[in-house]
Amino acid sequence: MNIIILGKKGQSRRIDLASMPGLLAVAVTAVLVIGGSAFSGYQAAEYRLARQPLEEVQGLRGEIASQRNAVEKLREEARENLNAFSVRLGRLNAHVIRLDALGDRLTRMAGLEEGEFNFASSPAQGGPEVGDVVEADSLPNLISSLEGLAVQIEDREQQLTVLENLLMNRNLQDQVIPAGRPIMKGWLSSHFGVRTDPFTGKRARHYGLDFAGTLGGEVVAVGAGVVTYSGPRYGYGNMVEINHGNGFVTRYAHNKENLVKVGEVVKKGQQIAQMGSSGRSTGPHVHFEVLQNGKVVNPLQYIQE
Repeated sequence: MNIIILGKKGQSRRIDLASMPGLLAVAVTAVLVIGGSAFSGYQAAEYRLARQPLEEVQGLRGEIASQRNAVEKLREEARENLNAFSVRLGRLNAHVIRLDALGDRLTRMAGLEEGEFNFASSPAQGGPEVGDVVEADSLPNLISSLEGLAVQIEDREQQLTVLENLLMNRNLQDQVIPAGRPIMKGWLSSHFGVRTDPFTGKRARHYGLDFAGTLGGEVVAVGAGVVTYSGPRYGYGNMVEINHGNGFVTRYAHNKENLVKVGEVVKKGQQIAQMGSSGRSTGPHVHFEVLQNGKVVNPLQYIQE
């Protein structure tokens, strides 16, 4: 049996399997072919096994780079937030200083006793000790400072609220309670109580004070309130009546002309009429009455000469 082997240049070689040298050549050739194929397969497998971890490492490198960028972005945002917190902290601190200065000034203006509203320290607090203790979480210094300022602002706000209510009530009382003269210019011409009646010459009771002045002079409200009457009334001539609340009512009579209407809200010191001599009168003046809880009282205790 013969085997013909073709060369690269068209040459051919015949091997006789019957002879031992030919059989040996075939065996060697087969071994080389099989060995080369096995080596090639091994190299390919080794390449694939070496390539797979490399790709995984490269993937991890990309993920690490992405995370590094994210961390840097968060760090930058944290720096920006820190700067914003610092600015806010400075503003809050300045706000507390202004509140303290305002509180001290209002306290002095209100004439309150020293120490009653002390804006230099927090309001006094206390209470019995209890068994349950709530542990506070540890906070960064900046956050702790902000929390401290927030507490200070809350304390100042409480003090200012109380002070504001006190001043408002005091101011309201000052505005509502009758006080002062019902005229801008003039003089007290007749007192409250028993006097000689200017028309009959007999002793009679006078339920108000008379303030004489010039015709057309200003008649002003001695307190804030609501006009409950404005018009002519027997014996009073043109009269204005104001309800100040808290049981106080004032009357202004003998006016030349009333300048306010019923239901109108008036302020203390506001002109409400012109001085006249209407009704039972001997000349330009204002008959001024004060009623407390429906009873006529001496206006002298409410006016300021």
